[in-house]
Amino acid sequence: MKTLLFVLFFSPFMQTTEVGPPVNLATITKAISAGDADALSTHFDSTVEIAILDEEDMYSKAEATTKVKSFFSTAKPTAYSQVHKGKSKGKDSQYCIGNLSTADGEYRVYIYLKVKGAETLIQEMRFDEN
Repeated sequence: MKTLLFVLFFSPFMQTTEVGPPVNLATITKAISAGDADALSTHFDSTVEIAILDEEDMYSKAEATTKVKSFFSTAKPTAYSQVHKGKSKGKDSQYCIGNLSTADGEYRVYIYLKVKGAETLIQEMRFDEN
């Protein structure tokens, strides 16, 4: 009986709570692997910082989609693997780092996501030569 009371009393304190809406990094990984800029753009915020090699700027969602689509057309992805991911202490932002293999070469991909309302959206995406 004491054990049952102990478990009932302390179980709410032992649960982990996730702050912010979940983001499905698997769908982002799949979109990058396939070179599908349209599927990737469903995770973009209204403005996104896109950096491809030495070219970096803030773009509207539509412009960012076009920019990434152009990159994928010249550097056709053959494989993408997620290397590392993490969250901020307040869990209002997260990041993902991965390696992208393309017909053009190897790239390191950095993605920064932030909670905005009921969604977790990509704020920044970088493609650097590996």
